[in-house]
Amino acid sequence: MRILMIAVVLVVLFGPATALTAYAVLAPAYTTGCEPGGTAVGPVGSVPAELTATTTGGTPVSLDRTQLRHAATIITTGSRTPDVGRHGIVVALMAALTESHLRMLANPGAYPDSTTHPHDGVGRDHDSLGLFQMRPAAGWGTVAQLMDPAYQAQAFFGGPTGPNHGSPRGLLDIPDWQQLPKGAAAQAVEVSAFPDRYAQYEPVAQAILEKLTTSPAAGQGDGPANGPAVSSRVVFPLPADTWTRTSGFGPRNNRLHAGVDYAAPAGTPVLALADGVVDSIETSPTGGNMIVLDHTIAGPDGARRVGSAYLHLLDGSIAVAEGDVVTAGAQIAQVGSTGRSTGSHLHMEVRPGGPDAAAVDPESWLTAHSPTTLDGQAVLPATGGACSTETTP
Repeated sequence: MRILMIAVVLVVLFGPATALTAYAVLAPAYTTGCEPGGTAVGPVGSVPAELTATTTGGTPVSLDRTQLRHAATIITTGSRTPDVGRHGIVVALMAALTESHLRMLANPGAYPDSTTHPHDGVGRDHDSLGLFQMRPAAGWGTVAQLMDPAYQAQAFFGGPTGPNHGSPRGLLDIPDWQQLPKGAAAQAVEVSAFPDRYAQYEPVAQAILEKLTTSPAAGQGDGPANGPAVSSRVVFPLPADTWTRTSGFGPRNNRLHAGVDYAAPAGTPVLALADGVVDSIETSPTGGNMIVLDHTIAGPDGARRVGSAYLHLLDGSIAVAEGDVVTAGAQIAQVGSTGRSTGSHLHMEVRPGGPDAAAVDPESWLTAHSPTTLDGQAVLPATGGACSTETTP
């Protein structure tokens, strides 16, 4: 509201040309040093183990790291979406707190296959799914899409870059949404039978945003300034008991096999190694369908940028787009045998330094970073076994 008043004064005093200049100054998605409640959003820092805040009625709300990681996904998605800003991110957090308590909820009654995707629990609110309790039948997306936190955040914000193009309406599709009370703005998207629920979570949402976007000290880590949340969790890229190691990192046929191969049935979910952003999606005669993710991962020496690559993915299975924010363990595609391959498998690479850096032995890297399965059980990839004769990269 304060920014709106300033813009109005500029229009009155100086005319249309100055108004356009003022918009250009006030509208960027990220500006350092912005006061709380302003438009700009700082980068998401490391996600704490827990946070407790109180509702407008004084009820304490305790959130764990899993819930806060989902909040980080919402914040990062909002900060990358034009015209959302802090105001819109708070609205989205209020909606997710109300609808799911910031948990990815499957709905086995309405959609049994929703439980095959990463989830934090089960909900049975008619046929609703996920963080924002969106309904496939209402046109929000498929079950697979709505079981992805990043997709749900994009759908909630909507607008020109949203996946639904205004039907159903996301926040940016609501006329004059900035002028509505935040609870009313959340209700305009959710269209709930209980419209008064959202407002109580505004102070909790504000506390989350302030906690997760505290600017890190200069020089900490080498991740991108506007990158995803620093991920302290590394997830093995295939579900437990679905894979067999067939080939490791090292020389093969007078060239470097720059990753490790895990044989798995076609259609097996391929999971994001850690919280990150989709850097690129490509198809080549050698690697087939490939996704490259960009992460900032916490380690003993601080947060470091890491790229991860996933090759030979099944045709039509890629569930993300370039620029999407993904969370650790989110399904990004399915195992396939595209490109130069003699059997269904995942070829995975790890690139410390970022997506364009040189690959290292993924198994050594995974051993150092203690990967887990989706349910949090520790798992280390098998390092023994015979190499396959596949001519894959």
